[in-house]
Amino acid sequence: MRRFENKTVLVTGAGGGMGVSHVRAFHAEGADVVIGDRDPERGARLAAELGERALAVTLDVRDEQQWADAVAAAEQRFGPVSVLVNNAGVPQAAATVEHTDLADWQRLLDINVTGQFLGIRAVTPSMRRGGGGSIVNIASTMANTATPYFAAYTASKWALRGLTRTAAMELGRDGIRVNSIHPGAVATAFITEPAAPGAAPIASAYTPEPFAIPRVGEPGDVTRLALFVASDDAAYATGSEFVVDGGLLLGPALRYEASSDSEGARREGEAA
Repeated sequence: MRRFENKTVLVTGAGGGMGVSHVRAFHAEGADVVIGDRDPERGARLAAELGERALAVTLDVRDEQQWADAVAAAEQRFGPVSVLVNNAGVPQAAATVEHTDLADWQRLLDINVTGQFLGIRAVTPSMRRGGGGSIVNIASTMANTATPYFAAYTASKWALRGLTRTAAMELGRDGIRVNSIHPGAVATAFITEPAAPGAAPIASAYTPEPFAIPRVGEPGDVTRLALFVASDDAAYATGSEFVVDGGLLLGPALRYEASSDSEGARREGEAA
């Protein structure tokens, strides 16, 4: 039996980037998928491709009513929501704190934090009716460190860590697990395209070459982890943070030559 057979999975930001990858994978694992996206045409195209076990809903994650409508539509078509993948998020154009526009700051927080808060709040009654569920919040490695020029984005993802852990404590006795996934640089428009007109894309200032796994991540790298975290295979994990970054947070990896030199020096020392 596939891991999400007879389960309803709602994915936000589902029409582009990692969202499409998540939707396809959950669908392939047997889920009835609800494709939440601000662009109704984009979501509708994906739903039409996937067939009867897919439903597209218009969902701007900042809109309480659209959240309520999305959950109601999911329940009417498929039944209670079993999994929420809070995937929607937006990047920030690089700027120091001093030069970050207040409207940009507010937009980042509204989508990246408030949007996920509204999602947790909206699906909780549905998950209770279904006997439990799993909420997966897509955070970022920027939630684990300071990142100059990206204060708004970094602050939004740090806030999401606190939201995730608090929700996990509140909902655990209802059979609802809440975890976060922290991707590094993943090859989507999020990093390959400018966050604002005239801005440089994040990818232009990033190279994975120094890290333990010297490549940019693919959406599938995050999706496969999301499938695990949302499934019963991770039934004992809640309030946890799952990093998938190729070693970015570890810092530059030790090169083979340096490792060999160190080993040779150690052996010489032992011989002496």
